[in-house]
Amino acid sequence: MCSRCSWVDLSKEDYVAYHDNEWGVPIYDDQQLFEFLTLESAQAGLSWYTILKKRDNYRRAFANFDVHKVAAFNDQDVARLLDDAGIVRNKLKINATINNAQRFIEVQKEFGSFSAYQWQFVDNKPRVNSIHSREDYVATSEQSDAFAKDLKKRGFKFLGSTTVYAHMQACGMVNDHHDDCFRKAQVLAMYK
Repeated sequence: MCSRCSWVDLSKEDYVAYHDNEWGVPIYDDQQLFEFLTLESAQAGLSWYTILKKRDNYRRAFANFDVHKVAAFNDQDVARLLDDAGIVRNKLKINATINNAQRFIEVQKEFGSFSAYQWQFVDNKPRVNSIHSREDYVATSEQSDAFAKDLKKRGFKFLGSTTVYAHMQACGMVNDHHDDCFRKAQVLAMYK
């Protein structure tokens, strides 16, 4: 049996699949980055597994994370989303997602892509942390502090340093796989 990060609940197949196939893999595609940013923002105050279970519902509800479509959502869309039991029906989070889509497009215009903007916070190279035990995991970093501060300055919502650090882990800006996890080396081999 292969060794995995200790936070993975092996009794949940979808959680294991997320860990084994997605978590920590470097992402440079803006649509995927918008998806991860939106899901991390929705997770604030909840467990990641809660959001993971609702992921397909989020894709349906938020136009498969087409940032231009989400940026154009109006009051009727907000009302529709507040009635959608498949997502977290929090008006502040829903409005934040629409706002963040608009800000995301502004960043794309300024930097050419959101990816180019995002990856600058780690000098365009994933950071690899040594994780021997649960105590080695951190909730924030100097980079997530700077990234979150800049997002806030640009008008993004629900993206504090802890949420941003989780986003950085999810999309491979940080490799926080446990040193004994079989994915650590596999993910390292994926870096540009």
